[in-house]
Amino acid sequence: MNLPDGMSLVAARALLQVLRLGVTRVAPPLDADRLDARDPELIASILPFVKRANQRYFRLRAEGFERLERGPVLYVGNHNGGIAGPDLCGTLGSLWDARGPEAPLYGLAHDFPMKQFQRLGAVIQRFGALRATPENALRALRAGAQVLVYPGGELEAYRHARRRDEVVLGPRNGFVRVAREARVPIVPIVAHGAHRSAYIFSEGAEIASALGLKRWARLERFPLALALPWGLALGPWLPYLPLPFTIQLRVLPPISVPTDADPACIAEHVRAKMQTALDELARRARGTS
Repeated sequence: MNLPDGMSLVAARALLQVLRLGVTRVAPPLDADRLDARDPELIASILPFVKRANQRYFRLRAEGFERLERGPVLYVGNHNGGIAGPDLCGTLGSLWDARGPEAPLYGLAHDFPMKQFQRLGAVIQRFGALRATPENALRALRAGAQVLVYPGGELEAYRHARRRDEVVLGPRNGFVRVAREARVPIVPIVAHGAHRSAYIFSEGAEIASALGLKRWARLERFPLALALPWGLALGPWLPYLPLPFTIQLRVLPPISVPTDADPACIAEHVRAKMQTALDELARRARGTS
């Protein structure tokens, strides 16, 4: 396994700053809906480390980021690998690098870390995390920001390894309603390779149901995986070291949402476009195209 060769002083200082923010400077209760908590200086300080990890560890291949929209858009990604998913590192790092850390960009984060792990929520809020609600997405878009969302959530992030090249958005089409109401385009960002960061051998839908996770944690999966450094990784909250597989990212052309559009139809259109791109990236990774 080839780890990144040496951490720069800039990256080390940035990591220390993140720890300091999370441990000493942020006091509960956390307001997970704030737009003014995003810290461009912190993002700029950590960006060299993120870029180095993407280039050296994940060997990231990114396409289309040079043609990004400048105004408000709703980025829609396919989610991979759960809490340690390297697709988020690649996507955010590429967006920050392309648009600059000062450009307003927010990512919708699941309720659980934003409410139950407030120290973690306070740290990721500095990087632009917002509690995942339609109201927060609309507020950010109407303020002129861009927003990143993973509609598939845990249904996609914790899908079985044999489904690693499948886009799974499920029945969730609230993102279309947000784009329609805000009158902004949907810009899909497709990731390939990130789901191999661990081997998920059970999605754990039955376990999640037995534990009542949907009721108290808004989760429908309790994954069982083989991952470093634990060997056996149980549940949706255990972080792990992503395996260093090559990650590919592709930004697709914007998709407009007419005011009279059926959200389910648009969501399926978005999913189909993303699946076509994911199929192409998978064939490229296998050397068949």
